[in-house]
Formats: sequence, C-alpha cells, structure tokens
Amino acid sequence: MRIAVTIFLTDETITPTRLARELEQRGYAGLYLPEHTHIPVERTTPYPVGTELPPEYTRTLDPFVALGQAAAVTERLGIGTGITLVAQHDPIGLAKQVATLDHLSAGRFTLGVGFGWNVEEAADHGVHWRTRRELVRDRMGLMQALWSEEPTAYEGEFGGVRASFAYPKPVRKPRGPVVGPRTLVGGAAGPKLFTHICAYADGWLPIGGRGLSESLPALRTAWADAGRDPGALQVVPYAVHPSPGKLAHYADLGIDEVVVQLPPEPEAGVLRALDAYQPYVTDAR
Repeated sequence: MRIAVTIFLTDETITPTRLARELEQRGYAGLYLPEHTHIPVERTTPYPVGTELPPEYTRTLDPFVALGQAAAVTERLGIGTGITLVAQHDPIGLAKQVATLDHLSAGRFTLGVGFGWNVEEAADHGVHWRTRRELVRDRMGLMQALWSEEPTAYEGEFGGVRASFAYPKPVRKPRGPVVGPRTLVGGAAGPKLFTHICAYADGWLPIGGRGLSESLPALRTAWADAGRDPGALQVVPYAVHPSPGKLAHYADLGIDEVVVQLPPEPEAGVLRALDAYQPYVTDAR
C-alpha cells in the first residue's frame, strides 16, 4: 500500500521544499495540498467538523505554487491537490496550470476535484452555491477539451471554449471518458457524487475513509453501469489518521493508496509526525 501525506502548508509551517525532500527520502508516495483562497471574516457557514475553524485555513499557501516547488526538488514523489476548488477558478487558466505542473513533474500530478463547503468564500468568486456541482462538471468538460490531443471545442451551460491550440498537454493518455491528469473527486458518498466520479474522473478521494464497506459497493455498481473498466477504479482515503487495523481494512477493500494527515506545524513537529508514520511506509515497501 502506498502511503502519501496531506498537510495545510502555511507561512508558519515547514516549507514545501523541505517537506518534499524529506518525503522522497523516507519513501512516501506523494504530497497532497488543500486549497482556500481566503476565509471571509463575516462567515455564517459552519465548519463541517463542528468545531471552530482552525487558523491554518486562513493561511494556506497556493497549492499549485507550493507543489511546483515540491516537484522541482524531487524526482519520484507524487504531487496532488486535495482538493482544487474548481468552481472558484477560471477554467481556461486552471487547465493551463494543471497541464504545466503535470508536464514539469513528468506526469506526477493528481488533480483532486472538490465542490467546497464555505459558502462565503465561493460567493466572493461569483459562485452560485446551488449550482456549484453542475458548474464544476461543466468546467471539467471545458478543461478536458483543452487537454485533448486535437483542438476540441466545448460549449456548456456555464461557458465554452473554441477549438484551440493548448500546450503542454498532461502526460497521461485518455482512458474511457477521462482526459488529462489522474483525477479524483472528493466528497461524501451518494448518487450525485458517484455520477460525477463516473463521468470525468479516475476515482474517489473520500475524506477520513469512514463507511467504505457500505459505500464502495454502490460506487462500483455505478461505475460498472457507466461502462467504466472495473479494474480502473481508484479509491484513495484522504486525511486519514492511520492505525494498523485501519490500513489492513483498506487493503481488504482493494485500496492501494492512503493519504495520511500531517499537523500544520513548523519543521520539528512535522518531522516527529513523519517519524511516527514511518513504520507504515516501511511495511508498505
């Protein structure tokens, strides 16, 4: 089982380059970074976990810039977003960012797609909350048109793009309906989410990894009904606090990559956490 990590990198934590070098040296599979452009002070949206919003949410580094630094100082470490708030981006610009990072990292990039939870943050980007999922699906279609090998036009409900020359291209070749880098969709289990996964992604990025024994069969059924290759579905539990029993359970479910949570701390605290997780990485080799 591959062990990757996620962390809220901020202006107060370990740096992307220091962390990336350490992860590669220790044998970790990847580094995934979250995204928040800003957190409005006047906020009515509750934090999903039910506690006060942790301060690191207000200080996150831009994931694409930070991952670019991580890629530049490593050769094998996977890099990814966990997740990109696609609705909050101009899709033409985002398609260029994604393709460039994937190209410069020699295909090591994973695009984690998410719909967001902070209504006020999304509203400042002009996102209408009730239609954000449809907007994300539309923007994924537009980006995949730009990533296609031949100039491909796209016209959707929320926007379009002319058939265009758009290079570089992501490294991975098209597979089924998916064009572009490895793509995983985050979110809570349910028919709406599974429809998105089957339409434009390689799999699912379930936060915490709870309830997979019940939800995975439903996703696999939806995947098969969509005509997707059963062996191609990827499920990557995200922001997990690992234990031997938990990882063994994931392995029994056919899962071969887990993203564990690191604390948003300066170098010393992060290295202590990596030391604590090291037996899981060693056992996975």
